[in-house]
Amino acid sequence: MSGKLYGVGLGPGDPDLMTLRAARLVAGARVLAYPVLEGGASFARAIAARHIAPDAVEIPINIPMSVARAPAQAAYDVGAAAIAAALEAGDDVVCLCEGDPFFYGSFMYLFARLSAHFEVEVVPGVTSITAGAARAGRPLVARNERLTVLPGPLPEAELATRIEGAESVVIMKVGRHLGKIRGVIERLGLLDQACYVAHATLPNELVVSLVDAPDKAPYFSMILITKGADPWL
Repeated sequence: MSGKLYGVGLGPGDPDLMTLRAARLVAGARVLAYPVLEGGASFARAIAARHIAPDAVEIPINIPMSVARAPAQAAYDVGAAAIAAALEAGDDVVCLCEGDPFFYGSFMYLFARLSAHFEVEVVPGVTSITAGAARAGRPLVARNERLTVLPGPLPEAELATRIEGAESVVIMKVGRHLGKIRGVIERLGLLDQACYVAHATLPNELVVSLVDAPDKAPYFSMILITKGADPWL
């Protein structure tokens, strides 16, 4: 019998925001897999570290830092092959995923490679969006309002069009695109309604008005825009 693959969401960073199910699965895992940025440590592993058994077998998946898709896809091929070998040997494998596995999560690339051949269970996690809104004290949507989620790398014109036609907006993957995004929001006259959140729930968290945001942003940052005045009332 083949083992079962679990894609386990760990939440946005604070280990206390792991679900009980996530903690139980990690603690009982004989084999763990997780992404590692090439040359660095694994953020996912750091979140779950307190629950990992000392004798667990670990499969780090080294993801190259490149905007090109091919190197990362090759890394997922290698990682999927290592996970498949453990599953075929009869071991369950718990794959650690920052945030939620299916919300901008790298686990979806492993899921695409393995779900047709092995039993897979996805364990949802707290998303960075909900964590960011909670830390900023900014309710996102009420009644019949719509929430639009946009990736920061979008071209300026597309960002402007999508923000202008939206009600509440969350912009993810800000990083090196902060200057471009801030310029778009300023031109739309929404600067005072925009909030910047970086490293939500972590010790180095920063929550400020976008007007006061630093010039450089980390990858784990977002911008929240709520257009209505007190939309939750």
